[in-house]
Amino acid sequence: MAIAREIAKNKYLYLLAVPGLLFLLVFAYVPMAGHLIAFKKYRLSDGLWGSKWVGFDNFKFFFMSSDWYTVTFNTIFLNGLFIVCGLGIALILAIFLNEIASRLYKKIAQSFIFMPYFISWLVVSMMVFAFLNTTDGILNRTLAANGLEPRNWYLMPGIWPAVLTIVYVWKFAGYYSIIFLAAIAGISGEYYESARIDGATRFQQIVHITIPLIRNVLIVLALLGVGRIFYGDFGMIYGIVGDTAPLYPTTDVIDTYSYRALRQLGDFSKSSAVILYQSVMGLVTIVIFNAVAKKIDPDSSLF
Repeated sequence: MAIAREIAKNKYLYLLAVPGLLFLLVFAYVPMAGHLIAFKKYRLSDGLWGSKWVGFDNFKFFFMSSDWYTVTFNTIFLNGLFIVCGLGIALILAIFLNEIASRLYKKIAQSFIFMPYFISWLVVSMMVFAFLNTTDGILNRTLAANGLEPRNWYLMPGIWPAVLTIVYVWKFAGYYSIIFLAAIAGISGEYYESARIDGATRFQQIVHITIPLIRNVLIVLALLGVGRIFYGDFGMIYGIVGDTAPLYPTTDVIDTYSYRALRQLGDFSKSSAVILYQSVMGLVTIVIFNAVAKKIDPDSSLF
């Protein structure tokens, strides 16, 4: 009865929420029924419900090979680099932008830093290829001009975690810096004024006032990143790396692996088993890290 009274009292507010709830229901919850494919020998002619139930047989395709460890490690490792470097550089950029006295120059700097966020991964992949191309790439031409031997960068898997991290930071650091900058703008100027009266330098104000007061925002963004730590950015990695097999040991993630399995084997069930593993591990990860965040700062946890 209390719920009915609450809805009747705020019916217009709940009506505003209906489109968003319907969107989540249709595009987030209804498709979850598709996870049944992971436990069936799916055939298009039989449909989802008519296909034969095979239990965990489809998971053997993934876990009985060494690929599961490689792609899982790559997914976690690359996303860990993206989270740490992306948020770290974004925080530094936000602090630097906040220190700019000229309002006009600050706006111009924000625009240039934020611009890469709007560039599609297809364009970014072409830019990376133009830079690292074996024959006439900018980097190899620079090496040749300085008397050094050009390299075939697409046969050197060891450098690609760094390459992908640099590209990710270049594209997203500006976006996250705007979020941090908004949080910094919400800090009362009285804190800084009191610190200046006490003789604190600008660096001390940043360390003891700015960073602690935006810690909640940093933790929430980190939690959101950790919640997707088992999800490789398919558009980014496949767009840049593609089907370059020599780079698989360090760049192949769960998303690209499942896509390749579906494309080469044409088996929906085996690909669905990989995706279900990815989803379950993502859920476990966010629950664990949320519990850790709650221990550190109860106000910064997601739930």
